Amino acid sequence: MTDSCRKINVGFVGFGEVNTPRPMIDDRCAAVAETLRQAGLNLTVAAPVADDPDGAQAARAIVELSAEPFDALVVCIAGWIPSWAVFRVIEPYKHLPMVLLGLSGWQDGERFVTTADQAGTTALRMPMTEMGYRFKYVVTRRGGALPLDNIVSWCRAADAAAKLKTSMIGMAGYRDMRLYGTMYDGISLKGRIGPEIEHFDLLELQRLMDGIDGAQVAELAAETRTRWTFLKEPRPGTVENSVRLYLAIRKKIEARGYNAFSYTDVDGIKKLMGFAPAGALTLLHDHLNIPTVPENDSLGSVTQLMAQALTGQIGAFLEFYEFTDTGALMGVPDYVPAEIVDGRVTVLPNAFGDFGEGLLNVSRLKTGNVTLIRLTASGNVYRMHVATGRARVPEPWEEAGWAPPAPQLPSLEIDLDGDVDTFIQNVMSQHYILTYGDNREPLRDLCRILDIDYDSII
Repeated sequence: MTDSCRKINVGFVGFGEVNTPRPMIDDRCAAVAETLRQAGLNLTVAAPVADDPDGAQAARAIVELSAEPFDALVVCIAGWIPSWAVFRVIEPYKHLPMVLLGLSGWQDGERFVTTADQAGTTALRMPMTEMGYRFKYVVTRRGGALPLDNIVSWCRAADAAAKLKTSMIGMAGYRDMRLYGTMYDGISLKGRIGPEIEHFDLLELQRLMDGIDGAQVAELAAETRTRWTFLKEPRPGTVENSVRLYLAIRKKIEARGYNAFSYTDVDGIKKLMGFAPAGALTLLHDHLNIPTVPENDSLGSVTQLMAQALTGQIGAFLEFYEFTDTGALMGVPDYVPAEIVDGRVTVLPNAFGDFGEGLLNVSRLKTGNVTLIRLTASGNVYRMHVATGRARVPEPWEEAGWAPPAPQLPSLEIDLDGDVDTFIQNVMSQHYILTYGDNREPLRDLCRILDIDYDSII
């Protein structure tokens, strides 16, 4: 299961020229390391390295860094340092994302004192680029504070990239409604991004449902009735169907250790089982911190994994219903996780078209600043489309086809930053993943680490 609360493991090593007074290097590197710890990073620290002629300090630092595994390395330049000493230390970690961090001097009375930190970083930046290192170049401006957010963002992105390499998505069926935009190439996805998608048949869920104890279903159905707000009384069996399907999905997820989940919705559960799965997925989000998206949306699910790893949020999906002069009306015709609900989860027993009654989630959604993201692929080229905006409560609206009285679906009216026409002309899918706040920097960092084209309308 996804552990969004785990510590981010980072290596840290400082550098300063052999003729610079050692306390100036040691003290400033130690202060930076402590600041990074306070920001939530779990550090493996090597003592600072100078360019002693026989390279003994570099050799010692390599041993110290090998004490614990980490997913990113902060290369802290606290003064001028001949580049060979740095490369000797960092070469064994060339496969990892790095931060090339340059410190700044300090005020001593009327004079400013510097150890030529940026002479060290500027001598390294181009060679590191040419040698294929994946790094973020961060400098501390004279008289300014340590650019902590930039460092932490990159380390968080490195941690997310490492998580993706071992992630597994469970998917019941494939290509719901014969959609094209939900498909994926397994080799490029595994090779470039990392997740494995494991497919299984809906028959497995049906068999799991058949084996669930009736008393357990009745107990959870009663508890669910007290926790959610029901806008009308459901038909006999409606709540129990949702509970039974939820328990079956949960068993499958826990047995296989999935980090995300998707499923055949319209041509699967609704068509073959005869009811909408919205209630079951709403229950799943009440009990498990796992992102889900319907309709076998493969790269939508990968986008959710990225969002959760970077932000700790669930990364709920929304789809487009209307475009406006300032943005878009976005909503979902089935379920939303409680994490993005404003108030209590509210459900309406209802049916759509020829499908039987299910528990439609009609909760009110949280508003505020948001970031919309979507990963897509064209052959072996992956692209991330990103937009920020402000989400507000939409005007009253309904989707045609629901049994009367038609519900207002969970939705937001999002006023986008930047040019709306540019966003529309580059839209990548009916599903975009919603996160709250401005998350562009860690997304941009993750794309750099994974060699994904980053496209923002800002």
